[in-house]
Amino acid sequence: MHQTPEDRPIYRLLTGRDDRAFCDRVSEALAQGWRLYGSPSMTYDAGMDCIKVAQAVVWHEAQVIKQA
Repeated sequence: MHQTPEDRPIYRLLTGRDDRAFCDRVSEALAQGWRLYGSPSMTYDAGMDCIKVAQAVVWHEAQVIKQA
């Protein structure tokens, strides 16, 4: 098993408002050694009146196979 920061799982789904704070979280993950996995997703949250985004990341050493 590959050692990740803070002993996190090798797959993470980062979510939040579409704002600088979210971009900073993704950038921080990339700087720590995570890599993007798939495309980001966006949706409108009517209750919060904002755009929500999600981006999956995997640990750089993980052997991940994408299923179609």
